[in-house]
Amino acid sequence: MSRVLARAAPVALSLALVAALCALLGASPAAVAAGLWDGAFGSADAAARVLATLAPLLLCGSGLLFTFRAGLYHLGVEGQLVVGALCATGAARASWPHLPAGIAVAACLAAGALGGVAWGALTGLLHTRARVSEIFAGLGMNFVAQGAVLYLVFGPWKRPGVASMAGTEPLDSALWLSTLGGTELSPAALLLAAAALAATALVLARTHFGLRLRAVGLSPRAAEVLGVPAAREMLAAFALSGALAGLAGALQVLGTFHRLIPNVSSNLGFLALLVVMLAGRRAALLAPVALFFSALNVGSLKLPMTLGLESSLAGVLQGVLVLLALLSPWRPAAPRARAAAEDIS
Repeated sequence: MSRVLARAAPVALSLALVAALCALLGASPAAVAAGLWDGAFGSADAAARVLATLAPLLLCGSGLLFTFRAGLYHLGVEGQLVVGALCATGAARASWPHLPAGIAVAACLAAGALGGVAWGALTGLLHTRARVSEIFAGLGMNFVAQGAVLYLVFGPWKRPGVASMAGTEPLDSALWLSTLGGTELSPAALLLAAAALAATALVLARTHFGLRLRAVGLSPRAAEVLGVPAAREMLAAFALSGALAGLAGALQVLGTFHRLIPNVSSNLGFLALLVVMLAGRRAALLAPVALFFSALNVGSLKLPMTLGLESSLAGVLQGVLVLLALLSPWRPAAPRARAAAEDIS
């Protein structure tokens, strides 16, 4: 019961605070809630958009579970997603029409994942070798990745005769991931994300690697004493996070935008951070929390049209939820590093 209260209390308090804010703005909290629901699930297209946004959130969130388990506050997942999108676009330009469509799509997905791995590993090297905080290293790499995309979109990869925020020339339709009933939802993308989450939960809970990551996260020095190479495990966590975030970037290109655009990430990497923190870094809670955040994001787009409110109200709710969850006095305490280290030995 105490665990249920620990999870429910921040949500209830956040909803109360947002309801008070709505009242101050002259809007009925019930009307705002109805507007969010209708915007997210009021039509088949809206519901499909919620699920389409859910796929990259699950992929980025699954990757972040590895770094959080290793005790790393990794803020570079946004850059990994962007680099994955960039590499997938480059692979598409290089492989099509020289390769069959199916092989070209597979090459794009692989390129996105490998690009994310390289970007994550570089962040990990900055942290483990150069002793740069993973927070600053990740944020710095985000800026570099975004700068690279802007250079390509407005430079070598610009549309013939025009450089536009609309992005590069669209990919050939043969490379687009198939969608459900003409909506934005790609079943393949959602299945990949669900499989990634299931695999992540299995690795973290049932493998020796997951246990080593836990020991490193609780006490790197204790892990080193017992023969667990902390730096290597951290690098592995960064690389796995990069692979999944890079795959999410590739899906953004192949399944959502069908081109590389400056805002290809749509801030989903940062949103995944909020999802993982609110889920308490638990794989079992990642999917429902991600679905909730995805519905808020999509549903809020209707608030300006129906109630004259800013769509950023959903961001306020998300931020308050995470803040109160982090400050909650009922958060379960972490087990001791020594216990985890003894399990490894």
